[in-house]
Amino acid sequence: MNNLVLAYLGDAVYELWIREYLINKGFSKVNDLQNESLKYVSAKSQCLHLNRMLNEKFLSDEEIEIVKRGRNMSSHGKKNVDIITYKKSTGLECLIGSLKINNNINRINEIMNFIVGD
Repeated sequence: MNNLVLAYLGDAVYELWIREYLINKGFSKVNDLQNESLKYVSAKSQCLHLNRMLNEKFLSDEEIEIVKRGRNMSSHGKKNVDIITYKKSTGLECLIGSLKINNNINRINEIMNFIVGD
């Protein structure tokens, strides 16, 4: 499947997981939810979380390859973030999308729990 499509799906899965997590944590005001979600869903935060997973050898070799494929695809970055940060966050989204397509919900939950620190 096209890596851009995987990243597109992964972005939605990632954001929905974070939104549900924050609601379950007791955040009930939309402003608070939005502000708290930025710790997880911005390109900068996704890049930081991916770097931490790589440094702590949390991802398998196969998962790292998926991240690299997503990171290396041709895309246009956002104006508010540098291209390297944008590409790394896209790589993480690609991984999440790939796991979703393959119905590997348990691994998505492991990765997301690692990200949020649970």
